[in-house]
Amino acid sequence: MACPPPPKKLQGPLMITSWRATGACNYNCVYCNVDANCEPSPDELDTEWGLKLVDQIAEFGSQWFGIKGGEPLVRKDLFILIAHAKELGLEVNLLTNGYYVDGKILENLAKYNVYTSVSIDGAEEANDSLRGKGSYKAAVAAIKKLSEKGILNGLSMAITNRNLNEADHIVKLAEKYHARFVWFNHLVPTGRAKQQIDLEPTPEQYDVFLNHLYDLSKKEYKVKFDFNIHCPHYIRVVRDRDPEGFCEWVNQETHTAKCIYFLFGGYLSVLENGDVIPCFYSENLKIGNIKENTLTELWDKMQKSEFYKKLQNPDNLEGKCGICELKYVCGGCRTRAYALTGSYFGPDPACSYQPKGDTSKKTK
Repeated sequence: MACPPPPKKLQGPLMITSWRATGACNYNCVYCNVDANCEPSPDELDTEWGLKLVDQIAEFGSQWFGIKGGEPLVRKDLFILIAHAKELGLEVNLLTNGYYVDGKILENLAKYNVYTSVSIDGAEEANDSLRGKGSYKAAVAAIKKLSEKGILNGLSMAITNRNLNEADHIVKLAEKYHARFVWFNHLVPTGRAKQQIDLEPTPEQYDVFLNHLYDLSKKEYKVKFDFNIHCPHYIRVVRDRDPEGFCEWVNQETHTAKCIYFLFGGYLSVLENGDVIPCFYSENLKIGNIKENTLTELWDKMQKSEFYKKLQNPDNLEGKCGICELKYVCGGCRTRAYALTGSYFGPDPACSYQPKGDTSKKTK
C-alpha cells in the first residue's frame, strides 16, 4: 500500500502500519490471499479495540494508518476510526475494490482526505475472470470518482497467468485518472490463492512480464506516477537492463522491488482480530496480539527475536537464493518460499535465475 510523500518527519521505526480491518468482502476473487468471504471473522476487533489500535499506531510513531481487507468499506464503524486517526495527526490510506465508493462513503473519503487505492486486474474480460462479473465497471467508476475528488492514490494489480497482457491497460488508466502510483503485486500462495496454484505464472512468464514493466516505466510512457513492483526478483531485471543505473535505482524509495519488509523484521501488519504479523501474508508467523501487548512492545520483541535476526541475514538463505549474488538486495519472497518449499529460508520458486555461485553448496 504505497502512499504519497510523508507530510512530516518520521517519528517511529515504520512510516506506515497497516490493518486488515475485516475478513469480509462482497467479492470472491479467485486468488484472494486472505480467503475473504461475505461474513466478517467472529473475532474481529470491535470499535473500542479499533480505536485502541489507532492509539497504538500513533504512539508507535507511524505517520500513516493503512487500511485493507477483505473489503474495508463494509465496516460500519470505519469512519469513526478514520476520524480518530486524523484527530491524532495520522494520515490514512485505504485499499478497496471500489464497489462501495459512492454516496456518503465517497463523501467521507473526501472529507477525511483518505488516499484511496483501487484493486483492478486489467481490462474487463481479464479483470472479471479473476474478480467477478461487473467488478471492472465498478472499479473504473470508483477510480473516476476518486480522481475527481483528488484522493485517488494508486491502482493495484495482482500478477496471474490470466492477466499477463494487462499491464498497459492499468498504466493507461493510471495516466488518464492521475493516479499517484501503479502497484504490481506478485501472486503469493496464501489464503484462497494457495488452492489456486495454477494461477501462478511460470518463472519464464514472470521474466517476460517484468521486462515489459521495465519498458513501461522507462520508455513507452512519459507519466508522472511511480511504478511500485512488489516482486523481489524485479531487481535482477533492472540490473540486466540498466547495469549503470542499478545501484542508484536500488536506493530509490519510490520503487518497490525487493520485499518492503525485507526478509521480515522491517514491517508490521495487524490482522482483523488484532494479531500482528511481519508480512502482509504470513499469518502463521504471529508475533503477538495488540490486546496483550502494544505495537511498540511487539516491535521490540521482533527485533530481539533470534528467528527474525536469522531470517534477516541473507547468508542464511538456502537453495539458489543462498548462492545468488543478488541475495542482499533481493532475497526472494520468503512467504512463497515457505508455502512451496516448507522453509522460510528456502529458494523462491518464481525466479528463473540460475546464480553464478557455487552450486555444490546450499542448493537443495
